[in-house]
Amino acid sequence: MHTTPRTIHTGTQSPRRSRAAWMARTAAFTVLTAATAICLQAQSIIETKAEPSAQSQPSLQTAAPRPALDFYAAMTAPMDLSVLSGESATSSSSSSASTDPAIDSERLNLSSESNQPPPRRRYGRPRYNDNSHNADGSKKLTFELGGGFTVPVGGTHDYSKLNYKFQVGAGRNFNKTFGVLAQFDWDNFGIQTNTLNTLLPIYQSLCGSNCTGNPISQIGGNTHIWSFSINPIINILQSESTGVYVVGGVGFYHKATNITTPSVGTYCDYYYGCYQYPANASIDKYNSNAPGFSGGLGFTYRGSRFSGVKFFTEARYVYIANSERPYYDGTKGTQLSPTYFNVFPQNSAKTSYIPVTFGVRF
Repeated sequence: MHTTPRTIHTGTQSPRRSRAAWMARTAAFTVLTAATAICLQAQSIIETKAEPSAQSQPSLQTAAPRPALDFYAAMTAPMDLSVLSGESATSSSSSSASTDPAIDSERLNLSSESNQPPPRRRYGRPRYNDNSHNADGSKKLTFELGGGFTVPVGGTHDYSKLNYKFQVGAGRNFNKTFGVLAQFDWDNFGIQTNTLNTLLPIYQSLCGSNCTGNPISQIGGNTHIWSFSINPIINILQSESTGVYVVGGVGFYHKATNITTPSVGTYCDYYYGCYQYPANASIDKYNSNAPGFSGGLGFTYRGSRFSGVKFFTEARYVYIANSERPYYDGTKGTQLSPTYFNVFPQNSAKTSYIPVTFGVRF
């Protein structure tokens, strides 16, 4: 028997086919898995969105149906926002079921109905109604205290020299711009050395040792002016911290001069006995009363717009219309009466000076 041998094919076709089939199955499984995941995710999102709608279904069922929108009617008819406010309150899931009447009363209503609320009030500067402030907020009453120095000018400078002053006052502010101050001023002056040297031989010859018990070898003296005046004040520039004002005044002025000489005073105490001390003895005095006028410029400063205290610096020109009296020493000059004596006529001469004051108003 003849037997034909079998030929076994060992080619590469079968393994390639098997790998292609495996890759196709893997790709199909991957696509199926991704599609399933996408479907599940979409279903989850739809269910999540549907739950709030289901929860809010009772409120939607009880709410009034939304009116149909007519754009032509809305554009031609007067605007009424009450309907819109009701719709916004119904459609909003986070809004309250009931509204506050105070809030409703403040809602803008532009309709032409007669029950519209009054127009919004315009607010300007605050107006005060208490007893201590004016309508613009300024204080009705003001007080001041100050001090400084006096500068004699004109003919007054020929016999007087710079010295000190102090001032107190109170007044009424009618508004932030205008006020009136009542003031008391004390203005002190020294006497020029050449004037004292001129007077010394006169007093030495007239007085001798009868004035103080000892011969006069030296004299001194001073002049002071005290006054009561009424002073209108006008604030011409004002800011939160600084200000500028003008002031004028008229009042009563009393001018007095005291001529002195060095002497020795004696003081006695019950426990320690008597002892002596150097002092000035007055040997002659002069007085003069006259009306006076003043005017000047001042600056103010306060640390805060809410502060009621102001610091001020002020300079004025003061003129006193004294009635002049002639010189008479007993032998020379013009005698006005049997007892008339005046060796210092400057005290009754016209007086002018510039007081400079630093102080505080409150």
